[in-house]
Amino acid sequence: MNLLAHLQRIRLSRVLFSLLVAAILLYLIIPVLIVVPMSFSEARFLQFPPQHWSLQWYQAFFHSAQWLSAARVSLITAFCTMAISLPIGMAAAYAINASSLKAVRTLQLVLLLPMMVPIILIAAGVFFVYARVGLVSTLTGLVLAHIMLALPYVIIALLAGLRNFDMSQEMVARSLGMNRFRAFMAVTLPQIKPSLVSATLFAFITSLDETVVALFISGGDNQTLTKRMFTALRDEIDPTIAAISSMLILASLVLVVVAGRYKQS
Repeated sequence: MNLLAHLQRIRLSRVLFSLLVAAILLYLIIPVLIVVPMSFSEARFLQFPPQHWSLQWYQAFFHSAQWLSAARVSLITAFCTMAISLPIGMAAAYAINASSLKAVRTLQLVLLLPMMVPIILIAAGVFFVYARVGLVSTLTGLVLAHIMLALPYVIIALLAGLRNFDMSQEMVARSLGMNRFRAFMAVTLPQIKPSLVSATLFAFITSLDETVVALFISGGDNQTLTKRMFTALRDEIDPTIAAISSMLILASLVLVVVAGRYKQS
């Protein structure tokens, strides 16, 4: 009887845990379930549930020079952030993993600070620095700020791969005549590709979705998509925002699925 009661308690706890997980997932998915249908509404304001269905807000996005310009700036910034933060993050992660020096540990803490400091403080600090050096409303300024924000995620993802890799394999390659860089490229990098893919996605999505820093430092011809969406939501309730949000959700979902399939292959 005691064994039966114990099994029933275990079963009940599993059911309760499953219900809790389902409730959390539903809470996270609710915004998607609301935003996506609103993007197909025919109404000239945000309406849920839609009374009539239409693709006009997607057409409005693709026929708007302002929206397309903002999308171009966001994509250029995201690709540049990804391309620059990956080698920097890889070098930093490799050094952190290979060294036990106190200075390297201090460097790790410094590189991870953007993840720990409230984003509004980072945005204000970046703005005041950029105002002095003339980088406000420039593409260069946007890329540099986004690299700073993306680096912690890149380093953490790559460190996870390096710490699960047997570094003695690289040492063997070096003992056979390869220099450190060649040994890393030939032996280490191919075996941490899943972490590299994750770091790439983190860098790209971090830049593409970033809003707070962009509100402070982007503007004019170098206004990001997220800042323009925020401005449109503040000044007028434009359902085009729902269409853009739906496309961003779809893009993020596709990237995650592709990365998942790549890791499994």
